[in-house]
Amino acid sequence: MTNRQSHHLAAIIRPSYLLVAGVLALLTGCISPVDYGKIPHADYVKDARCNPVDYATTDLSDKSLFFVTSRLPDCRSSDIKLLNHRGNQVRYGRFGAPADVLNAKSKQVSRIPFTLAGEAQWWRDLSQVMGSRGGRVLLYVHGFRETFYTSSRDTAQMARLTKFEGPVIQYSWPSQGQFLKYTVDETNMYWDERNFRNFLMKLAQQSWTKEIILVSHSLGARLVLPAIEFVDRNSASSDSSNISNIILASPDVDRQDFERDVAEEILSARRVNKDRRITVYTSAADKALRLSADIHGYPRLGSPRCFDPFKAEELKARGLAERCYAAQPDYDVVLEKNGLTIVDTTAVSRGRSGHSDYLQSATVCKDFAAVVKGERSRKDGRTPSHLSHVFMLTEAPKGQEPDDLTICHRQPK
Repeated sequence: MTNRQSHHLAAIIRPSYLLVAGVLALLTGCISPVDYGKIPHADYVKDARCNPVDYATTDLSDKSLFFVTSRLPDCRSSDIKLLNHRGNQVRYGRFGAPADVLNAKSKQVSRIPFTLAGEAQWWRDLSQVMGSRGGRVLLYVHGFRETFYTSSRDTAQMARLTKFEGPVIQYSWPSQGQFLKYTVDETNMYWDERNFRNFLMKLAQQSWTKEIILVSHSLGARLVLPAIEFVDRNSASSDSSNISNIILASPDVDRQDFERDVAEEILSARRVNKDRRITVYTSAADKALRLSADIHGYPRLGSPRCFDPFKAEELKARGLAERCYAAQPDYDVVLEKNGLTIVDTTAVSRGRSGHSDYLQSATVCKDFAAVVKGERSRKDGRTPSHLSHVFMLTEAPKGQEPDDLTICHRQPK
């Protein structure tokens, strides 16, 4: 074999090898057991501060944001922590943006200021804030590989970016915060379905809840979508139209399942006409969803990868990019409004994985903030595609690139 032939063969083998190596590494992490730890979980929550009647602290000046969590708290010391284990119950609290503090070694570190709260007191506070802000609430559900710190940091950034005037809530489920624990995260996410759907049901049924803007990222979409279906089916009025603005950022959801079942149920004609809509952010540059599709065998909603090679060839023959998207649901009636919008962020993707464009790319951040505020037909930055419900975000001319850090209101790391 000549050197040229060797290099050519290596070029063919290398991508496949790296993919297989990545999957094997992921599977190795999946089959390794989750460490229970050296301390009985019941010992973590013995202290009364883990189950407060009011707030665990009276100082809420730096804790303007709300959280609900199924993570296990550790109340054995003065510095309460929220762990990556499953909790024995759902807990409530308040938190704020990351703050720099000195640790035990007098080293400056970033921490999330938070306090646990009694459930009844938490709901009373939420009702007061929502009542004075028009009954609107922004609810965020994080995705894979998150800790309470990282999901809180992202929620705080989202509040700054969108300048949302109502309360902002994050729902924090026990993601492990590790790349090699993907299927552990999947398992914990499915375990938490009942907790989240019960919370969403209660929030949607409050008389003071007028509009829920529901944002999910990555794996969080698989927690959110079934919960919306549950609330839709079980609402006393056979309605839940206050869950109106649903945003799926890089959703790690089976695209075909979404087309067949989810979109048809959640985006029924009656609900769409009452202003229910879903916005999906998708990117061909999303490496995390590319790997997820290889593991699961089918394309993800947040990636426009074509599963059908004949469809890809057809698009290529028409001079179009070989990208496939979820189709609009079929309706027997004429809709007054558009229910599904897909925004392709490939051209403006940022970060090593391309999996969090809505918080990392200035162009996507501006679009995302506008959608949260209720804009339905954006023209700024969006380019129509050959599909009526799919739009492309385009890169700014060279030399005019926006400042991602400033526009996305990210805190430097």
